[in-house]
Amino acid sequence: MLHWIQYLRGYVVIKVWGYSVERLLNLCGNHDVLVWNIEDHGDYHTMHISIPGFFSLKPLLKKTGTRAAVLGKYGLPFFVAKMWKRKLFVAGLVCCILFWSLASRFIWDIRIEGNFALTEDVLLDYLETQGVRPAMKKSELKIEDLEHALREDYDLITWTSVQLQGTALVVRIKENDMPSYDDRAGGETNRGMDLVAEKAGVVTYMITRSGVPLVACGDSVQKGDVLVSGAVPVYNEDTTVRRYQYVEADADITLRYTRNLSLEEDVAYDEKRYTGNTIEIPVLGMGGREIAFRLSGIPYSFYDISAEKKQVQLLDHLYLPVYYGKRTVQEYEITKKMHTADEMQELLQERWRKIISTLDEKGVQIAQKDVTIKKNDKKWVLHARMQLEESAVERVYTKVNPDTQTAEDTEEEEQAQ
Repeated sequence: MLHWIQYLRGYVVIKVWGYSVERLLNLCGNHDVLVWNIEDHGDYHTMHISIPGFFSLKPLLKKTGTRAAVLGKYGLPFFVAKMWKRKLFVAGLVCCILFWSLASRFIWDIRIEGNFALTEDVLLDYLETQGVRPAMKKSELKIEDLEHALREDYDLITWTSVQLQGTALVVRIKENDMPSYDDRAGGETNRGMDLVAEKAGVVTYMITRSGVPLVACGDSVQKGDVLVSGAVPVYNEDTTVRRYQYVEADADITLRYTRNLSLEEDVAYDEKRYTGNTIEIPVLGMGGREIAFRLSGIPYSFYDISAEKKQVQLLDHLYLPVYYGKRTVQEYEITKKMHTADEMQELLQERWRKIISTLDEKGVQIAQKDVTIKKNDKKWVLHARMQLEESAVERVYTKVNPDTQTAEDTEEEEQAQ
């Protein structure tokens, strides 16, 4: 703390020599002249002295027969005096401080954290529709409204946190692993739910836990057919339906269906071969504008461009609307080539393996498959006929036919009205 006070007030480092340096130090103490960091170098002494003390030192030097010389001037007063002579530097420093102060009032970077099902591009586009974008003023951001809007518009989001960190906006979200059926069906809760077929096929496996099964193993169903009804009938003693009790149908159902697939590959293809010629173009951008520092055009007929950019960042969370980097232009040539028979079969089989892998990830089992590869004049074609099994069912709200309503239901509705 004392060092900073001395720096703000300014001080001088002096060299003192002569007849009686010790007497000079005693007189400085008697006249309240502050000196410190006194060092004895044999023939002379060095010490730090305050600016007012230095101007009070002249009569004491004369009285003791000693001499003094200035070795250095330190502190804020000397720095300001030195900088005042460099007006362009001072003007640049002032402009830089003003720029930082102005830029810190805006949002220059938006980061999304905690998203898995919702991609970053989707969320950034949504923020754009809400008026949240880079280069917007912090004062225009309403954090509570934005958090509420994210939870309201996306059923998958169960928790949100929007924070400002310097000039960066950090949006943290938590997604629901399994959306509720009420959310997927519009939020109604006063009706049951049916299990319906998503595809046409044959029922090969079925275990019902709740609801009324309407089909059995071996039955053929069409897309949209109700497999398990959520309307459970409650019977009178004479076996007539008294009323329906609505439940959420739950069952393990597997459907088998046929899928035909064709994959084509051209025998001729274009091969891209890089020549090794590259051009690096420095770029400087601010906001949505970018400047490339190259006077002439690109001399290549075919080329790829890759970019490396970095946003200017001060401290940990202070981003400026300026980025720099380079564009790398790589020349390539295109040559016509023909696939060999082994290459064509390997290409088609690789695409086929990817399809099989995708089906496995979705839990689809291949009960039977018939794969053939044929060669035409310009193409190779892979034909596949597959028997697939999967739980191709979905939940929908139970649709009650008015004709099936009982007298008791009608009376209850009339009393409710």
